[in-house]
Amino acid sequence: MATIGWIGLGNMGGPMTANLVAAGHTVRGFDVDPAAVSAAEAGGLIGVSSIADAVNGVDAVFTMLPKGEHARAVYLGDDGVLAHAATTTLLVDSSTIDIESAAALHEAAADKGFRFVDAPVSGGISGAKAGTLTFMIGGEEGAVKDATALIEPMAKNIIPTGGATTGQAAKICNNLMLFINLAATAEGAVLADRLGLDKQVFWDIASVSSGDSWALRTWYPVPGVVDTAASNNDFAPTFTAELANKDIGLAIAAARDTNTPLEIGEHVQQLFQRLLDDDQGGKDCSMIIKLVDGSL
Repeated sequence: MATIGWIGLGNMGGPMTANLVAAGHTVRGFDVDPAAVSAAEAGGLIGVSSIADAVNGVDAVFTMLPKGEHARAVYLGDDGVLAHAATTTLLVDSSTIDIESAAALHEAAADKGFRFVDAPVSGGISGAKAGTLTFMIGGEEGAVKDATALIEPMAKNIIPTGGATTGQAAKICNNLMLFINLAATAEGAVLADRLGLDKQVFWDIASVSSGDSWALRTWYPVPGVVDTAASNNDFAPTFTAELANKDIGLAIAAARDTNTPLEIGEHVQQLFQRLLDDDQGGKDCSMIIKLVDGSL
């Protein structure tokens, strides 16, 4: 079993560490929010008070952070991972960040003699708790193989994507499709209701027909249809509108860098921005339906 350092113990990182501990690994974790550390300790994590304490003498370091700027600070800062970890430590970033930041982390790690992989995840908070996440791993083949062995207790699917930053590329494109599907699901659900269809009957049809999607099956924005949907709980967040706006923004930025038109993606991003402008960024992203039914 390995000793693992973990930085970032929020809604995703906390339950992911619990699955590692349950598999027999020792996990030392740090977060800038002491409450997040305390919550993760309930799952068997050993809480520490600094990045240096988390990475000292460990076999691998995982990070799960909100944005590229946070990942850069955690890895590249004077008191960051590269400053304190031994170069034998495998570095695994499971944050969803911009391609430019991911490339900078790969380059800085290689320059200092570290092995580094970008390994973002799909599956949300429920997948993090259940250990059924999909990991997309980009980096050197040997490092990807070693990371895969550690990732297994947290994952249902582990997919090598190729070289540096390809994990992030896969995640960005996947989330672009997810949020477009979510917006389409919201529009279809509202129109079906206004045409007099029973909500359960319509879902039963769409979920086995060409309108099916993960968003429809998991995040259906109409309450009383899908057990896992935030719509059943006044849109308490499973994945916030703020994070959705950030992620689809990453796709739009990458599209501009590659001269790729994303007309539908840009429109969906504007919908999420409207939620943020209405101070609803902390609510679940499926609250986008409120912009369709006119209740917001």
